[in-house]
Amino acid sequence: MGLDTDKNSYTVIFAVIMVVIVGSILAGFASGLKPLVKANERFEKQQNILYALGVNGNEGASDVEFISTDVVEGEFNKYITKQIVIQGDDITEDNDAYLIDLKKEANKAKDPNYERRLPLFIGEKDGKEVFVIPVRGKGLWDAIWGFVAVDKTMTIEGVYFDHKAETPGLGAEIKQRYFMDDFTGEKFLDGEAFEGITVAKGNNDPKNEDKTDNEVDALAGATITGDGVTAMLKKDIRMYVPYFKSLQ
Repeated sequence: MGLDTDKNSYTVIFAVIMVVIVGSILAGFASGLKPLVKANERFEKQQNILYALGVNGNEGASDVEFISTDVVEGEFNKYITKQIVIQGDDITEDNDAYLIDLKKEANKAKDPNYERRLPLFIGEKDGKEVFVIPVRGKGLWDAIWGFVAVDKTMTIEGVYFDHKAETPGLGAEIKQRYFMDDFTGEKFLDGEAFEGITVAKGNNDPKNEDKTDNEVDALAGATITGDGVTAMLKKDIRMYVPYFKSLQ
């Protein structure tokens, strides 16, 4: 007797079999690609940290070019001389500190009994010791994040910002050179006091020549994203101030 393909039961059984087969194939692909995805996540963080440090492939005045993934791990190990984790009064070395998830740490820190882990990357560029601090905040639509390189006085040497879903041509411009470069030379400290840096409308300093005002020019039409950058820098950088004061 031949199989009656007109029956509803046949259609249901066929659909179930196809779902199982396709699901198994996709699961196999996902499992096989997982190491590659993890590697790409590592490389991206290394590229971002090095960019803030000033190690990148920029040639033109508006370029934002990263070190190639082919060589980024070697360059990261070359320029980042130490990775540490600050947790309260404890400071420990950890070669995987750059993999710490800032979002998860912030959520854990909602428990008053939990001491948040703060990763810090210590590097050397052009004979100068530089410290790279990771930051994370909220833009207009979703998460924004970045890395801020500073010297011992908490003066900025370079930054890199990125976003998940900011508006193209507006808030998404936080990852453009003309915005990021304005932060170089700005100071987080005013004497002993932490002031942070404000992304300010009406800054009256279009060339950003004043490096003592704790301000950079805002992005046109991106007030909320700019406010998110301001809040992110003040909130996250402030947590590192005790460490930098201990270096003085």
